[in-house]
Amino acid sequence: MISSVTKVKTGWLFRATLAILILSAAAFLVRTSDSLKPVVRMEQIKNTNSSPPPVPEKTNDAGKPNRLIHEKSPYLLQHARNPVDWYPWGEEAFERARKEDKPIFLSVGYSTCYWCHVMEREVFEDTAIARLMNERLVSIKVDREERPDVDRVYMTAVQAMTGSGGWPMSVFLTPDLVPFLGATYIPPTARYGRPGFTDIVRHVSDLWKNDRSKILETGKQIEEILQKSARSAPAKVEDSALREGFKQIEAGYDPVHGGFGSGMKFPRPVTLDFLFRRYYRRGDSSARDMALTTIRKMAEGGIHDHIGGGFHRYAVDTGWRVPHFEKMLYDQAQLAVTCLEAYQITHDAFFASLARDILGYVMRDMTGRKGEFYSAEDAESATDPDVAGKKEEGAFYLWTKPEIDRILGGETAPLFNYYFGVEDTGNAPTDPMSVFRGKNILYVAHDAAETARKFGKQPEEVIALLESSREKLFRERVKRARPHLDDKIVTAWNGLMISAFARAYQVLDDDEYLRAARRGAEFILENLYDKSSGTLNRRYRDGDARFEGSLQDYAFFARGLIDLYEASFETSWLRTAISLT
Repeated sequence: MISSVTKVKTGWLFRATLAILILSAAAFLVRTSDSLKPVVRMEQIKNTNSSPPPVPEKTNDAGKPNRLIHEKSPYLLQHARNPVDWYPWGEEAFERARKEDKPIFLSVGYSTCYWCHVMEREVFEDTAIARLMNERLVSIKVDREERPDVDRVYMTAVQAMTGSGGWPMSVFLTPDLVPFLGATYIPPTARYGRPGFTDIVRHVSDLWKNDRSKILETGKQIEEILQKSARSAPAKVEDSALREGFKQIEAGYDPVHGGFGSGMKFPRPVTLDFLFRRYYRRGDSSARDMALTTIRKMAEGGIHDHIGGGFHRYAVDTGWRVPHFEKMLYDQAQLAVTCLEAYQITHDAFFASLARDILGYVMRDMTGRKGEFYSAEDAESATDPDVAGKKEEGAFYLWTKPEIDRILGGETAPLFNYYFGVEDTGNAPTDPMSVFRGKNILYVAHDAAETARKFGKQPEEVIALLESSREKLFRERVKRARPHLDDKIVTAWNGLMISAFARAYQVLDDDEYLRAARRGAEFILENLYDKSSGTLNRRYRDGDARFEGSLQDYAFFARGLIDLYEASFETSWLRTAISLT
């Protein structure tokens, strides 16, 4: 049986060190996946239906609550009225699997995950598929943001089996919790030469009944890999590892658009901070310039919310123009700190303004009334408030040209449209979900100087017009249906945000930021910290604090308290941070 991940309290680690450890972990997974030869493989499952997916079957049972209705997690509650007989992670589910001798289907995701929503609509809301799952499997739902320990163990297994990972994570386990088949999103029926979910469930169930040795053989291989990973001694970070890490980053750098890699791009603030550390230590201007260029290009791209502030989770194209629209608290926190460092290095007001842009968004839209910081905003939102359940990717953020022309008027709209690349037919260079036709994602197509020349104005006039235009569009946008807000409070991510506000106060000298850091810390200490035992809980929502804090929670919250002490010189924050280590 695979045991739970042990929670360890330890001191905070510099994010640059974490970057090297992540690189080491990735290398380990590559090595193990090369040697792993699972007997049970996804591509061996026979495709019984290659036609387009049917409309999910609905019966009178659909919409009745299952066990998840008693949970607090927004993600689990999203699935609380699926016809699937879901269990939360726990002994009740494990005991049923052992008693009935059935495989377990483990589905891991989070409430603002786009592909989690897709799989729910296509698979888990289909009553026929749910009936098959209920007959042949014990099905468990896990919110990865509540249970990073469970997520980490099984993501390691999926990466070892498939060479990649992501969410939703779909894993089939023995009743002893040993994984033997894993994937991410699975369509309801066969597509693109890949088996459908119903094919997989039948195949797994038949193997379990008639040829169990194949499953157990694969499970044993995976379990050995997980045990080896758990026994690995902490790596000492040598200069040679730092040099090798920089070489890999440099090799993947995109000199045209900034960022790293040639496909979809994530902000990767840890990588940017690593480059700044190298610049500080070695005076390497190339490391500095890679980071600064990346920040500028992201700020100009569609991944940046030019109307409301903050950054989306990633871009699906190399030029940062088409984002995946969800917004995560941890991205805002880390990117704000990265922008502050860029400002300290360059003294360029652009980076200070960008940090304020991020922090302003968090204070306005992701902060509770007691100072707590919420987790995320969804990528999808309603396209028509009168049509229940009709949602599309990015609907809250997209604009048609006629909308902008109407809101801004005949004189200002052409300038705004030129600056932000707005077109009659829409401006998305790629449309993976087929929802951007005729819509515009704002990005900086022409800078202020170029726009000023075209319209015969001074750059300062252009900047003022753009600012007033953004305010008008913001007031119009608030009338739209907002994306779903995941309002659970995660200790680790609040720690990151406390750090960001404390450091912003030091760099930008704004008392509002220090107040935000203090209130965030006070909320965690009041609601997620047990003073008698000196321990943290992971998650708080609706008066319920639950799940033993992980290393991440202790490390990032302690780091936040240390930054708050350095900003305020109030020793109580330092004493509490020391007690957590």
